[in-house]
Amino acid sequence: MTTQNGTQRPPRNPWLLPTLSGYHRSWIGRDVLAGLSAGAVVVPQAMAYATIANLPVQAGLYTCIVPMIVYALLGGSRAMSVSTTSTIATLTATTFVSAGVVSGSDDIPRDLVTLTLLVGAILAVARLLRLGSLVEIINKPTLLGIQVGVGATVALGQLPKLLGVSQTTTGSGFIRSFVTVVEAVPHANLATVLLSVGSVAVLFLLKRFAPRVPGPLIVVAAGILLSAFAGLPEAGVDRIAPVPGGFPLPAFPSFEHIVALLPGAFAIAVMAFLETTAVARGLRGTGDRTIDNNQELLADAAANLVGGIFQTLPAAGGFSQSAVNRDAGARSQLSALVTAGLAVLVGLWLGPVVSLLPQATLAALVFVAVFGLIDISSLRRLWRISRRDFAVAIVTMAVGLTAGLLQAVLVGVVLTLILLLSALNKPRIRVAGGDGGGGEGGGGELVVTLLAPLYTASMLATEQAVLEAVDATPGTRRVTVDCSVMQDVSVTVIEGLRDLDRELTGRGITLALTGFAPAVLAMLERTDWFRMLREAGRAG
Repeated sequence: MTTQNGTQRPPRNPWLLPTLSGYHRSWIGRDVLAGLSAGAVVVPQAMAYATIANLPVQAGLYTCIVPMIVYALLGGSRAMSVSTTSTIATLTATTFVSAGVVSGSDDIPRDLVTLTLLVGAILAVARLLRLGSLVEIINKPTLLGIQVGVGATVALGQLPKLLGVSQTTTGSGFIRSFVTVVEAVPHANLATVLLSVGSVAVLFLLKRFAPRVPGPLIVVAAGILLSAFAGLPEAGVDRIAPVPGGFPLPAFPSFEHIVALLPGAFAIAVMAFLETTAVARGLRGTGDRTIDNNQELLADAAANLVGGIFQTLPAAGGFSQSAVNRDAGARSQLSALVTAGLAVLVGLWLGPVVSLLPQATLAALVFVAVFGLIDISSLRRLWRISRRDFAVAIVTMAVGLTAGLLQAVLVGVVLTLILLLSALNKPRIRVAGGDGGGGEGGGGELVVTLLAPLYTASMLATEQAVLEAVDATPGTRRVTVDCSVMQDVSVTVIEGLRDLDRELTGRGITLALTGFAPAVLAMLERTDWFRMLREAGRAG
């Protein structure tokens, strides 16, 4: 389709199965292989992430099925693999602790259904209000600070399990986790420690030297074999709770803690959407359709609403499994459907086998996965480039490590808004002309060109900047403001322009306003002041 000026308009994504638009049969083999490769990572990893929130591993397994299928139907990223992530699982743990929800490794609490549904509802409201573009205001330093806080808190929280002490403290924060680690050291189990060290070493080595090899699958398989045939339980190595077989069934939410869960649901919704869009954009290949933030909002909301009914953790796009999916040649969300099918097979027939898995093995998976979030190199890069951005990251990280991760998300959002308002408050103008000014204007005329639209936050600062330019240019008799950059106008901006006119008139200087777009002119014409300017030939 072409526009009126003859340029080619990019095709719009269909709302259902958008990644299958223009699909070629030759891609089927690649998608199947990619789905199996991603499944080898995401299935054991999601089960491990469930333990962060002290939930049974089947909650993570269910998250590999329902949300992944829903996103495959609605999402716009070809290689995205949607389940839960370490950040989302950690925020879930923190939310439960803050709300007083008691979770255990035996049964999925109905509060998890409530939380995931709340996350989906918040995302759905954001989609109805078309707030997808708001994701752009959350800056990289804020996300980096939150991720480092999550990585440090979760990694430390896994150490007791790696030592053989079955205690989950991630949701209680970094300081409480540190105390628990100190208390756990004297009670460490040697066989568990050796298994943990071996598992962590294998995962790091494969990640470093053989990234295409599914390290999580290898470690999980080795852990199950050792548990079954090497007598690990007799040596004091704890296994995970028994995994019931079967497909995820619908469940009703609990309303007992719904109000207390709301702050955490909001924080999870923010992070889920940020992670999903960040991964989608990072995976977008040359020639792929652009990522529509509002479409991603819809897919994320639906994945959580439907997933919540089926007892899943809040869902988001995960980078590690998505990267495996992409690198294995995924061309569409058919690969995600293959991954979901693999998870169904595990749930239906491999529950007794998965139940042999040592807790330390899952803790090793989590530890290695979140260790990468502690991105020291990015912090050093911020220090070199911008001390302000570095400070934002450090403050957000410090809040996460001391006050808690929910508070870190809140502080991060507030800091982002403060920085945004600070940027909007800065006047952006170019001044030319005046006596001896050269260029445009001259002969007592000062030409002021707006380099950015005027907003409520920037109007007063811009007015003062224009008056300062007049003061710095003696002999100015006329000020012409080029407003062609403005495509919209508010009442506050109109009043500000009127105040500028009044101030300049009091100094014996004429103000002229030019370059308004038709839509802006239509609004300005509704004021008596602007009509007076038009009649005097001072506006157009």
